[in-house]
Parts: sequence; structure tokens; C-alpha cells
Amino acid sequence: MIITTGFDPIPAIEMRAKSLAERTGTMYAPRGKLSMSKMVERYRDGEILVVLQDAVRLITPGMPPMEFHPSMGFVRAKRILRGEPDPMLEAARMVPGDSVLDCTAGLGSDSLLFAVHGGEASIVTALESSLPLCALLLEGMSHYISGQQKVNEALRRVRVVHSDHLAYLREQPDNSIDIVYFDPMFRVPLTDSAAISPLRQFANAAALSTESVAEAVRVARKTVLLKEKALSGEFSRLGFTELLRASAKTSYGVISIDN
Repeated sequence: MIITTGFDPIPAIEMRAKSLAERTGTMYAPRGKLSMSKMVERYRDGEILVVLQDAVRLITPGMPPMEFHPSMGFVRAKRILRGEPDPMLEAARMVPGDSVLDCTAGLGSDSLLFAVHGGEASIVTALESSLPLCALLLEGMSHYISGQQKVNEALRRVRVVHSDHLAYLREQPDNSIDIVYFDPMFRVPLTDSAAISPLRQFANAAALSTESVAEAVRVARKTVLLKEKALSGEFSRLGFTELLRASAKTSYGVISIDN
């Protein structure tokens, strides 16, 4: 993966792109007047992250550009700020100040919700095993402007880490994080939306392992939470109690920790 800018970037954007390349251990490539196809040809790399004044985009051959945006997470965040309930937060039994480890961050929507509800005292860590997605998240969480100050502040509080979740969990002490959350990519998608389709090529397609769940149970103080398709056999296979919701295509499964 290479990191670049749009044409004729202002110095601040160029500095942001160089900083992101340094943080992610990737190469910064000056854009000049090169088209995306010429950038791919020159640097022989099909994954290009483009840092812009008001956006960050991940460009890959044969796929539409993927731009950081909280999407439905923004709508749900506004509901949370109005004091409305959210099924994920209720299933997790999260209260302000709880720490959360989002093991499968993706585009970061759920991490945002945990950070909004958790407030300033909450520590939310978002793990992403794909380097291109992690870079997109790092830049997006740091600079995206939503139009809601409290949402912006929550985005900045999320700690984005490039890591496989099992390796990360193994390094954590017992009972050290209140809530551990898994939202693995569904094997058969419920929808083929423009937001999710490009994400699938970067997502880890492996099924969630029993070892990962066992490590999460060891690390969690309150709950381990799994999002899956409703009535999925994954809940019983992995030892979760499914919380069915009327007419919902997805469910949350919970393992409650009794410490």
C-alpha cells in the first residue's frame, strides 16, 4: 500500500499523508500530476490511500473507492446522544466509563458508538488486522468532521490498532477490559451495499475461533459480545446466549462474566 494526496495538496495535507505513512510503516508517494492508474503503474502497488482536505479514500483496482464515513453509525450515535436505547449497548450492558475492545473494527461504526456512550472516561480500542483498513480508520477517526461536536470528539477518542485480535487478546491481562466485542464478516452477506462490498475484500474471512472467544472471556470483566445473523449456529458453537430481536436480521450473543 502507498499513501498519497490529491493534486496540488496544501502543506498541511501533505504533512498528514507523510505522518500517516510513518505511523503505518508504509510509503508516502508524492502525487504530482499522476492519475491513479499511473500511480499504480509507477509504484507497482494496487492499494492506494488518498488523503484529501475533507476525506480519505482507499483505491483498489476493480472496486469502487472506499471512503471513511460513519454511515449508519452516525445515525445511531445521534440517537444515543438523545438518550435513546441502542441494542448493541444494551446487550453489552455498557455504562459510561467502561472500557471496550472492538476486535473486528472494519469501518469503525461500532467503535464510534461505544465511544459516544462511554464518554471521556471510557477507553475504546479498535483492532483491525487489514493494514489498508487500519490506515483508513486511523486517518478517518483523526480528521473526519461529522457536524456533531460530540461525535467528532468520540471519533478522536477511539484508539486504532493494527493487530490480529487473537494475538492482541493473548497479550492482555486477566479481567482487564470491561467489554470485548466481535463482529466478524458474515460468510453470506445480508446485503450487497456499496459500503460493505469493498470492505469484504479486506476483511478476515475466517470463522471466529473458540480460542479467540476463550481469550476474550479471560480478558473481559463484564461481557463478551458477538454480532451475527439471527439464528446463526455460530452462537451455540461459540458458547453465546443469543438475544433475539423481533424482525431483526441480526442478533447479539452474550457471554456474561461473573467475577
